[in-house]
Amino acid sequence: MTVSGTDGLLEKEFRQGRADWLEIRAGDLAAVLETAGPRLYKLLPNDLGDQTLVAAVTVARVAADEARAQSVADTVGWLERLIPGGHLHDLEGAVRELRSRLAVSGEPALWSWNAEGWEEMLLWRWGLVQPRTGDPARDFAVWRARWSAEIPWNGEIDRPESMPRRHGRQLLTPAEFFAGEPEPMRLLTQAVLDAPGTAAVVQDAVLLREEHLQGAGHLLWLAEQQACAEQLEAWRRRHQATGSEATRAFLVELSEAVKRYMSLVLQPVIDALSACERALLGDSKHGARRSAADYLDAFLDAQEQPGEAAWRDERLSADVEQQARECHERGETTWHGMLGTVPVWYRVVTSREERAAALAYSGKPSTSVVRVTTGAAPQSLLTDLFGFGGPADEHEEWYPEPGIEIDYAPDSAFDLCALLAVAQLGHARLEFLVPCADGSFQRLRSVRARVRRDDTVTWRHWALKVLSELVPEPEDLADLIAREDDDGTDEDDAADARKRADDRTSSDSETSGSGPRPARAGLPEALLGKVRALLRKAENPAATEDEARVYLGKAYELMAKYGIEQAMLDDVSEPERPVDRIVDLYPPYVKEGRRLLARIGYEMRCRSVYPGGKDNRHRVHLFGFEADIQVTEVLFASLRLQMLEGADRADRLHRPEGEEARAYKRSWMLGFIREVTARIGAAQQAARAAAEEGAGADEEPTSGRSVALVLADRTTVVEARLAAQYPKLNKTRPTKFKGTGYWQGVSDGRDADIGGPAFDEEEQAAQLT
Repeated sequence: MTVSGTDGLLEKEFRQGRADWLEIRAGDLAAVLETAGPRLYKLLPNDLGDQTLVAAVTVARVAADEARAQSVADTVGWLERLIPGGHLHDLEGAVRELRSRLAVSGEPALWSWNAEGWEEMLLWRWGLVQPRTGDPARDFAVWRARWSAEIPWNGEIDRPESMPRRHGRQLLTPAEFFAGEPEPMRLLTQAVLDAPGTAAVVQDAVLLREEHLQGAGHLLWLAEQQACAEQLEAWRRRHQATGSEATRAFLVELSEAVKRYMSLVLQPVIDALSACERALLGDSKHGARRSAADYLDAFLDAQEQPGEAAWRDERLSADVEQQARECHERGETTWHGMLGTVPVWYRVVTSREERAAALAYSGKPSTSVVRVTTGAAPQSLLTDLFGFGGPADEHEEWYPEPGIEIDYAPDSAFDLCALLAVAQLGHARLEFLVPCADGSFQRLRSVRARVRRDDTVTWRHWALKVLSELVPEPEDLADLIAREDDDGTDEDDAADARKRADDRTSSDSETSGSGPRPARAGLPEALLGKVRALLRKAENPAATEDEARVYLGKAYELMAKYGIEQAMLDDVSEPERPVDRIVDLYPPYVKEGRRLLARIGYEMRCRSVYPGGKDNRHRVHLFGFEADIQVTEVLFASLRLQMLEGADRADRLHRPEGEEARAYKRSWMLGFIREVTARIGAAQQAARAAAEEGAGADEEPTSGRSVALVLADRTTVVEARLAAQYPKLNKTRPTKFKGTGYWQGVSDGRDADIGGPAFDEEEQAAQLT
């Protein structure tokens, strides 16, 4: 099939989808710089074009510098060239502030194992929209000098959708591709692709990959075509073993045709994408790379991120110096850890000879950088860390015992994830430290220590295999690492854990707020008794769906009405002050419970923070007025129970064969949460409207202000209280799920709770950085 040089419809749609996605993602990254590095954002020059794109490139370059283990001073150097008069500002402090907040920004494009790819793509995008002089060499030289980086030239990356033309093809779907095949092949493939079962499997496959593609419509289209081709091949394999010899020969032709489509149409487009886009597409698939991304994402949630002091070039942070002192006292000279999203190897240099070797080390992966011990067979053997690749007799006698031995324990989830980060990134930051006479430690040198490609493949496979056995679900990774940090404390003892948590909650409740708890203790006992009775009836398994719906609706109505009436009374009497309360959550499905609590609180005019850190991983800090917080807790207790029971029921009735139960339940819960909290929001709106009507009809209104204004004022007061206690907040990361139960959860939530329009899931909860 021959094509002309004109763009086909799919090519135009693909190109437009890609451009739209890049514009949106640039805006997301610019927002990270504006919130995580506001001082730097305000200094950006206005002579480089679109400010949003300039901000996106800047934050990606800073993140890539961290990934390359470059010092803060190196980053400041190119920023001074980028920003006119930049040397007059505290760029060093701005860079340290930004680096300390990258890992907790929730933006995976800026994590070390992705940063360099995004830097490359955004620099290309920036150069693409710059005015030209007609002399490409001159243009690129000017841009390179300003950014202190190579600007990728336009080439295949500019028009990946046109690459199939090299083979005389256009960008097509499998159905369109096979329309040009002989009739038997065309009819067969059309029948297979149109089959309801095939369409359902393709839809599920696309849904599983959608969240990992970060809204990239053009990549989602490629994923859909890949799924169609995979289903054609799967159908062929199922029927290959049966039928006559002629049938099997025909199916071989079908397999060859599918391979032609993949190699002549899809693969050229994928190969021409930027490295960043190829990684997104590859990591969204089921398999090792997808699992690595999942574990690393959960790993970031499980560890406490360092502050700005960790990025000071002139001295070690207090934590690192303390760790060096403890290791040195034990006679240990090497250990590993994480700095933000970058794996770090530390070595204490103890001799003059080793100091000379450390200063001479280039970081090149001509030999393995470390000997990785795993408790079994070493995953990599080291000949000489400081060697120069020559025969042994060429080495000077004074060279130290070769190698830095790093022990990644096979029973430590933290160690395995740290090794996985090294494998994903392809290098680690190597810190050489020297002890001083006064017992302190100084940094001798930092170097980017790269590892060989075959090492990264081996380490990734080994780490993933052991991790999948140690903690099959990445969602449980934080709990396992917390238990490791607690030196083996048995946290599975539910009774003791609950008792400790209750003690903490009691203590926190006594000290929350700015003084003694107000005399108004929330819901009156009579009303609270009615509400609890209604909720118990709704939770009763013997109740029909219609009965449960009525009971829940009445409970929501009572609480919403009381909350608004109380707000109006407070507006004319002595104003009530907001309070705060820490709520502890318990397994199973802590993250889903945390989301449910935060979103219920949002609809009840409360605001919530996930404090972060291993000690607070199962906590939510609620801010609001006493009655609203109490309603939130009552509703949460009931709806969490319904959520867990409903997930079990949906798992029995609707989970597809072969899908993991936990993945299905998690996705179901997210859909359920969306609908039941929308129902609470609808009840609040209805009560507000009724109160407005009642106030309008009342000859002697209780308050001179409208209901909407009173409630808005209360919300403002609550948000101010939260901001005073947590001045630096980030949005929570988007929730990822792999199961196919989301829409069933939405449906079940709608049936049970008369679902209304859902609100934005990413605007409701903030996370302390």
